[in-house]
Amino acid sequence: MSGLLYQGGNMILGVGIDIVHIDRMKRWKNIPGIFERFFHADEIREAESRGPAEVMSLAARFAAKEAFGKALGTGLRSIYLKDIHVMNNIRGKPGIVTYGSARQAMMRVGGRTVHISLSHDHESAVAVAVIEG
Repeated sequence: MSGLLYQGGNMILGVGIDIVHIDRMKRWKNIPGIFERFFHADEIREAESRGPAEVMSLAARFAAKEAFGKALGTGLRSIYLKDIHVMNNIRGKPGIVTYGSARQAMMRVGGRTVHISLSHDHESAVAVAVIEG
């Protein structure tokens, strides 16, 4: 086997990718309560602090949530999207913290850590999620 899938007791359990058009978040911004339905309160606050980049930030976070569902192998069935909190550490590296329904889904697949990467331009945002167990 030429690649490395297993190292130090950790195994990759799933990989997911998703892309979201920025215009979708621009449309959602005008629908009362929709951001609160899909995003953790801290995600909304963080995105608002980015000023004009708010919708790009939310689009990347929404893509991360979708990528997380794909990495689980189950999609987001029975998971509340705001139970997936996409955040950045003090150096800016993105990560996911799970709560409630998302935490239960992680436990079901044996996941311990989620690694994510986010990117966006003016039209689209993309995210990759890797679940490690």
